Amino acid sequence: MLSLNVRNVVKRTISRVLFSSATTSTKEAVKDPVQEASLKEKCFLVDEHDKIVGQASKKECHLVQENDYIPLHRAFSVFLFNKKGDLLLQKRSSHKLTYPDCYTNSCCSHPVANYEGEDEEEDAIGIKRAAQRRMNYELGIPKEQIPLEKLHYITRIWYKDTGNGKWGEHEIDYVLIFQDNVKIKPNSNEISAYSFVPREELDSYIPTLDGPLTPWFSII
Repeated sequence: MLSLNVRNVVKRTISRVLFSSATTSTKEAVKDPVQEASLKEKCFLVDEHDKIVGQASKKECHLVQENDYIPLHRAFSVFLFNKKGDLLLQKRSSHKLTYPDCYTNSCCSHPVANYEGEDEEEDAIGIKRAAQRRMNYELGIPKEQIPLEKLHYITRIWYKDTGNGKWGEHEIDYVLIFQDNVKIKPNSNEISAYSFVPREELDSYIPTLDGPLTPWFSII
């Protein structure tokens, strides 16, 4: 069962991050063939009620267009805690096309049409499948250590950020919490550093980071 302490840590972290986030990096990401290939995956376009209205490539969903238009699409953010209640924070790789070298929560990505069942909406099961897939890909956690029933859907947010003016985000973002001790082998193409932060040190840890926070982590 998910502990109340973990839920409270998320709430405190949310409150603190709102007031401590740095300006989004304007650094232009170095083109990377793996990251470029991922831009062909199909995200789910949604309306203001989070109903799927179509599909578009990740590239189309993240390029800032005329008048700062970015298509609204579905995403998720996972907060991973170990059994002690320590929160895993990661630093995004410099290879990332969106928000490179920014600090963020444990795992953030999108459900995509390329994988069966990630559009299924009952009990946010499609989102949970996508989260399981990306936690395996980004963090190297074996899928058997990420049972879907341990991924707890908490809430969702709607936000927009134009990033560096070329790549940005416009998402309805599902917030998930996962708590367990797991094996981690991070993918260096996705993550340059990570750390488990004890809850009693979160207040002092966030201001010491040597880079900005991602916009979704700043406002969740």
